[in-house]
Amino acid sequence: MIIDVHTHCFDNVIAKKAISVLSKKSGIPAHTDGTVSDLIRSMDESHIDISVIQPIATKPKQTEVINRWGTSINNERIISFGTIHPEYPNWKSEIRYLASCKVKGIKFHPDYQEFFVDDPKLFPIYEEVFSHNMIALFHAGIDIGLPEPCHCTPKGLRNIVRTFKGARIIAAHMGGCGLWNEVEKYLVGEDIYFDTSYTSHALDLDFMTRIIKNHGVDQILFGTDSPWGNQDSEVEFIRSLPLNDEDKDKILGKNAIKVLGLQL
Repeated sequence: MIIDVHTHCFDNVIAKKAISVLSKKSGIPAHTDGTVSDLIRSMDESHIDISVIQPIATKPKQTEVINRWGTSINNERIISFGTIHPEYPNWKSEIRYLASCKVKGIKFHPDYQEFFVDDPKLFPIYEEVFSHNMIALFHAGIDIGLPEPCHCTPKGLRNIVRTFKGARIIAAHMGGCGLWNEVEKYLVGEDIYFDTSYTSHALDLDFMTRIIKNHGVDQILFGTDSPWGNQDSEVEFIRSLPLNDEDKDKILGKNAIKVLGLQL
């Protein structure tokens, strides 16, 4: 089974505009049209069984609308995380709503949402998320198309991991897009999961393999960042790594089954 833990989709009404704006801002072409149906087409072509959508409320008022949409699209092949904007005033009740809907986790994007990952002001929100046994997935490292500073560094994430011991935390982009030397310094060996999204073009096989082996293959999750990553080529990248088949199967799906608590 192959599970992509890091994808993006939008409501059909706004998908075309959202893809156009984001592609222009980042300079990255999209591999789907941003709709759930086109994601499923990509999944079928890539032999991916389940994709996890990681929504982002870039404004507080978007929080409820995006979460209602996310809970409405869940099915046997699509799992949507929730989103909480830190400035959304009813964040506690919204987290409880998402937990009641059995949403698996919350996606945070410190750059788009303009907060530093280890700012203590965010700790009550994290505490509420973890109190419901939900996962926190963070965009980690540099976001292409957004100005400095980087709001989620490997060092900042280490502070979160050590503050919230035992929590399920996923750092996207192998712990920190563009900051992989800092990932090795601050995060490798810590109690945190890395997803592989948007790294195949930036990390050579030797460096990627070293991080995986030193961090532990059980802590690595397959992600593509679709539509910004091509799901088919990302699967092939994982299969090309100099690892045994069992380790590749763990990265491509077995680890995600455990982390997400899926009953298959």
